[in-house]
Amino acid sequence: MTGTTPPGVSGEQAASRWVRDMFSRVAGRYDLLNHLLSFGLDKRWRARAVQRVAAVLAKPNARILDLACGTGDVALELGRRAGAPVLASDFCHSMLLEAKRKGAGTLFESDALALPLRDGSLDLITIAFGFRNLANYEHGLEEMLRVLKPGGVAAILEFSQPTNRFFRALYGFFSTHVLPRVGGMISGSRDAYSYLPESIKKFPGAEDLAKAMRSAGFKRAEFERMTGGVVALHLGWK
Repeated sequence: MTGTTPPGVSGEQAASRWVRDMFSRVAGRYDLLNHLLSFGLDKRWRARAVQRVAAVLAKPNARILDLACGTGDVALELGRRAGAPVLASDFCHSMLLEAKRKGAGTLFESDALALPLRDGSLDLITIAFGFRNLANYEHGLEEMLRVLKPGGVAAILEFSQPTNRFFRALYGFFSTHVLPRVGGMISGSRDAYSYLPESIKKFPGAEDLAKAMRSAGFKRAEFERMTGGVVALHLGWK
């Protein structure tokens, strides 16, 4: 467990700047490419994550944060299920502008590694497809744990590696050869969609992330794989 390592970049601050700049370039086409390149499955993955935290959403006056919220799709769904706007943050201003356009909760700009929130102030934190972009995974887990109340839940929805060897090879071909071309052509930023499959390859497996959550101090951590292991949803309890 370390953090994201964009090509030609060293150091946590430089990695954060690279990722922020990259997302700024693709923000306007981000939703379109998510739906296109996942064949629409990204909507199902997000819906499953929200379903798994329904018990927290049902609590009166639950304090909820969607971290690395991107264009706000998860924050919107959380707010619908909770019956009230939720907090949503991202460190990329362009992404927040897209989320604001949708009306996605109470938005604020911040780094996930240094949240401007009090200790023990949240009942639930979600982060969908943003955790692997953090410059320091351990610090990210510790910060999530810090702002959760005792009994609070963290839900991390992230890309992983398929468990079936044939499917893994097929997925590898798609992510290495198809995704950068299509993503680069539509977004105008090929390096962003070359970074995506590389970041997935380097990201810890589902078992390793669950272990890291326990090491960070979560009392319990579990995960479920989706779509043959392309995606994994981790839940951790403080």
